Amino acid sequence: MNHVDKTKGFTLIELMLSMTFISILLVAIAVTIIQISNVYNRGITLKEVNQSGRSLSNELQRSITSGAPFMIEEGDGSRYVKQEDWGGRLCTGQYSYVWNFGRALVSNDPGGDRLNVYADGSDTQIRFVKAVDPSASYCIDSTKKVDKATATELLNVGDHSLALQSFSIESAASATDAKTRERLYSIVFFIGTNDQAALVEGGTGCKGPGEDGADLAYCSVQEFNIVARAGSGL
Repeated sequence: MNHVDKTKGFTLIELMLSMTFISILLVAIAVTIIQISNVYNRGITLKEVNQSGRSLSNELQRSITSGAPFMIEEGDGSRYVKQEDWGGRLCTGQYSYVWNFGRALVSNDPGGDRLNVYADGSDTQIRFVKAVDPSASYCIDSTKKVDKATATELLNVGDHSLALQSFSIESAASATDAKTRERLYSIVFFIGTNDQAALVEGGTGCKGPGEDGADLAYCSVQEFNIVARAGSGL
């Protein structure tokens, strides 16, 4: 007669070792998935930032090139308004550009006194708008509210709440062509996500690993440098 040995099977130690191995494997898989997800999210965010930056660069270059030279130095006749640390305005001829910096958009200013806003009384936040303004009225009167009917938002919120973080324009007198009166303008601006806690002071970069508030998965800020030559003013 054949006898079945009922003593064979997994011991408690073998079961514990198997469970430990499976647990480690699951944790490794989870960590890998999270890392892949973070890389993917960073890539998507960077792509959106770069697309927005290139779009604004092309827009500003076209607008400046198609117009006559304009003054950006402070004083009467200036077509560049720096509004302390919350925004600014640039009037290039046919069009004017009005913006709020990212830090101003999250300042929760209830009266909106330190924000560029629409004239319709809405609470819609202006990020970076292009407005038809051949008389440069938005630069002549830096408190004038934007007519929504003639304005187009060029920096939509999107999935990552992008915002202009910094903007500057320069044009030295030596950059003017004596014969054609054409003038060169150098523009530098930063665009990125608008989680202010994840940005360095000034918003021109993201905090590094280990810094308080750092967001390595979504934070992205890019610098854009463009040069444009204004058309002949003759």
